[in-house]
Amino acid sequence: MDTEAVIEAADVVDGRPPGADRKEQIIRMVALFVMPFLMVTMMFATYMSTMHSPHPRDMPVAVVGSGATAQAVVDGLNAAPGDSTEATLVATRDDAVDLLHDQEAAGALVIPTDGSANATILTASAAGASQNATVQQLLAPVAVQNSWQTTTEDVAPLPDGDRAGIAVLFAAMGMMLAGYVPLSIMVMGVPHLLRLRRFLPVLAGWSAFTSSIIWLILGPVVGAVDGHYLTFLGVGMLATGAVGLAQLLLSKLVGPLAVLPGMLLWVVFGMPASNLALSVHNMPGFFQFLHGVLPLPAAGEALRSVLYFDGNGLGTHLLVLAVWIVAALALCLLKERSASGNLIPGVPPITDPDAKAPALAGGPPRSKRFRYVAAAGFPLAILVVVVGAMGFSMHKPQPHDIPVVVVAAAPGQAQQTAAGLNAQLDGILDVTVADTVDEATSQIRARDTVAAFVLPSAPDTPATLYSASAANASQQSTIRSIFQPIAAAQDLPLTLTDVQALSDTDTGGSNSMYVGMSWIMAGFLFLAVLRGGAPHVRRLPQFLPLLGGWAIGMSVWLWFLFDVIIGAISGNALEMIGYGAVTIFSVSLATGVLTRTVGLAGIIPMMVVLMMAGVPASGGGMSVYLVPEVFRPLQDVLPLPAAVDIARSLRYFDGVGVGQNLLVIAIWGAVGLILNLVIDRWLARRERRSGADGGSPAASVPDASLRLVPADAH
Repeated sequence: MDTEAVIEAADVVDGRPPGADRKEQIIRMVALFVMPFLMVTMMFATYMSTMHSPHPRDMPVAVVGSGATAQAVVDGLNAAPGDSTEATLVATRDDAVDLLHDQEAAGALVIPTDGSANATILTASAAGASQNATVQQLLAPVAVQNSWQTTTEDVAPLPDGDRAGIAVLFAAMGMMLAGYVPLSIMVMGVPHLLRLRRFLPVLAGWSAFTSSIIWLILGPVVGAVDGHYLTFLGVGMLATGAVGLAQLLLSKLVGPLAVLPGMLLWVVFGMPASNLALSVHNMPGFFQFLHGVLPLPAAGEALRSVLYFDGNGLGTHLLVLAVWIVAALALCLLKERSASGNLIPGVPPITDPDAKAPALAGGPPRSKRFRYVAAAGFPLAILVVVVGAMGFSMHKPQPHDIPVVVVAAAPGQAQQTAAGLNAQLDGILDVTVADTVDEATSQIRARDTVAAFVLPSAPDTPATLYSASAANASQQSTIRSIFQPIAAAQDLPLTLTDVQALSDTDTGGSNSMYVGMSWIMAGFLFLAVLRGGAPHVRRLPQFLPLLGGWAIGMSVWLWFLFDVIIGAISGNALEMIGYGAVTIFSVSLATGVLTRTVGLAGIIPMMVVLMMAGVPASGGGMSVYLVPEVFRPLQDVLPLPAAVDIARSLRYFDGVGVGQNLLVIAIWGAVGLILNLVIDRWLARRERRSGADGGSPAASVPDASLRLVPADAH
């Protein structure tokens, strides 16, 4: 160790970042709060504002027919409030099908002819499940107004292995992550690879490798894709290359801060504009524009075109990716030729690549080989976790063991019906009996059961199916789709009753999920940034006050953002702030256990536990009764499901179940606190042992950030 390294190590022991004066310390500490604040705010302000109450805007539909009636239907659709539809009159059904296959129309209404009263709604579920549902909601009322009977025909169905249509979504996300994440690691650990002549062959090989991994996960492993390896390889190389080169350009312009504009372009704007989860025609016009220019939508639509629509429109999407590659490459060349000084702003040049340097921000010095492995292994692990976990959990929704109660007035009738349903729908429903309707609806409000099937109390009266859309819209839709045919087969009229409906500002039921996710991510990111940006803050008494202030301040801000600014949630302000602060604080403590012992590599397992397993287990989006059964036990032990249910219960269910969920979160915080105290004692013991051996105390501390930079590089 040279003299400079010893001095910098001493700075760490004294509580100062290496080589930092008072002003730099202040800047570093401010950045600790600003970086995670901006990340969380950008993501959830955009997601909540665009998805809390989506409504169609200029949804393209076709009307098949001729004459005055057909023209009146077109005019009526185009005159609908809010410009919800953009209707076009076509002559034949084949013309409409062609428009759907070209994705130039989201749906079509074939009006009756020859005096018939039967109309047909044509849809294409392969273009997106949400778009499919929206089209039916727009066109079905037209048929009702004209007293037509309707049938629905799916002219582009999804394959059985991808019933949710998520293969293209997670494939495109993986390709985006493969291009975006590595640059943040390379900027710090291997900046000498960021000259184009070195970067281009690395990017080409990386793109081919990660595209193959994505296909392997979604194809042979998960079963959401059948074949099409060359498609994934070609689209993946273009998409990863486009994002990678654009992120390289951002890194050459603003250095390590490129993580923020990159996140804004690829994640924050890319997802709502992608048309892969929610129809882009439900998004504001700005995102409809971005849909045609960003790499993530282009990659997803290119895959969708090949997988489901025989390649229709593929050229346009590939052109978008090609333009990004050419433009970013040209601008990188100009920047390199005109650059003076450092290749990457804010990063000292490494004149000798073999010299030791941190592989990850805030980490100890590592060899070149270790840094190469980290630059590939860290983003690869994130890619595999995201694509694998989300693809496995959501590619094939299958109802299983949905709890339902039966209520009947006649003695023994409820037991007989429950036994029949359990035998008929074994493994799909778990049917028990309730004595009264009030008891059944109380169980629904407590989320102990999903629905109540109340048999008629007198002849010629309907049965009633009680459920709650506020508990989860997808499970309500599923349970209704199960019981409606059962009632119809017995010629039994069925009344559908929503015991707790979603609010007008939460039409998809996603608000609770985004509130819970924002709390979890705020806690997770703060300790990750603290570990990378201020490794000198390494004792619990040092970061506990920072963590407390962050938890309270961030919880207040998120409530203000979601309620006052966006208007997606309302009421329960003090409860939301208090429970949010406890969640953020507890998750941060739990995250610190790994980031303080294994460094930033601890982000990967925490991501798996907190987000990748937490999302399907939470029931925030897809019901827990539709994802693989392995996630159901996790619903009672993970912090994200608890946080989502707290937000849902406060808004819709008068706080029922909040105490149990708060206990789960508190246990995570308590265990995290205890383990962090143990880590403090372990670190102190390591320092004492190192001091007794005559070495530098900081040299043996795993999270001491030693900058071993050759003298000629300063």
